[in-house]
Amino acid sequence: MDNKLVVGIDIGGTITKVGVIDVLGNCLSKATINTNKYSEVDDFIRALSHLIYKLFSELNMGKNLKGIGIGAPNGNFFKGTIEYPPNLNWKGITHFVDLMKAHFDVPIVLTNDANAAAMGEMIYGAAKGVKDFIVITLGTGLGSGIVVNGELVYGHDGFAGEIGHTIIVINGRECGCGRKGCLETYCSATGITNTYKELLNKNKIVPLIEDSLIDAKYINKLAKEGNAIAIEAFNYTGEMLGIALANSVAYTSPEAIYLFGGLAKAKELLFQPTIASYNKNVLNIFKGKTKILPSGLNEGDAAILGAASLIGKYN
Repeated sequence: MDNKLVVGIDIGGTITKVGVIDVLGNCLSKATINTNKYSEVDDFIRALSHLIYKLFSELNMGKNLKGIGIGAPNGNFFKGTIEYPPNLNWKGITHFVDLMKAHFDVPIVLTNDANAAAMGEMIYGAAKGVKDFIVITLGTGLGSGIVVNGELVYGHDGFAGEIGHTIIVINGRECGCGRKGCLETYCSATGITNTYKELLNKNKIVPLIEDSLIDAKYINKLAKEGNAIAIEAFNYTGEMLGIALANSVAYTSPEAIYLFGGLAKAKELLFQPTIASYNKNVLNIFKGKTKILPSGLNEGDAAILGAASLIGKYN
């Protein structure tokens, strides 16, 4: 058996997750660092490299590192770059793989973070055996990985599948990408937080806690306790997401759409209005054909497992 290990890295807007994965897909060790703590990418990579060496040292596995797979916002699979990420401190184009190779002499593969999650879902999760599906990641922003006939869709430039940056409201909320009205400004942890605050203001309700402490977890808690404004925020989020998914189905006719990430943990609070909106807006020829389902993977491991699997698939 191949006893070499792979490192999977999931770079998020707030937290970066790192895991050491064996050939069977077991996560032997994992840790996190705060992405937004580092304003310079060089400082981030130094901290990330130190963490990887630390994890290997603790495992006492020597130098059995086969490769590093990375999922990142706006990650370009073809070039190994992170380009104009809306939720990261590093702007412009970062040659991330080249910078990592200064610290590691092993194969390094980078892709979009949602593509990495889709790989994890396909190999280890609910999409095993499913050849046509979409994964929607609902975190700080909204990512998406599209699989057609068992292969991730990259397009000619490596950036295909940006459902989160399709415009859902003309001249709507400002997005980190520089445009207005993108789906992720409405259907994400950030989006539902802004929706909740707008609803409070509209109804002239004073928030129960400081404005800066309001986040998606808090809104989820309130909604489960029956708070009407929090429930309305989820209903609006689901309505917008359902419309977007109905539009997405028209392009690839997937067998299933998997919702992944912190916001999906709200379960029926999100799924019920999303599915209702989807059914209302989907084209007749697609009705009843596509399931909207929760991810089959533990949130903490899915993206790092998917990123790690890039090494086995492409090296």
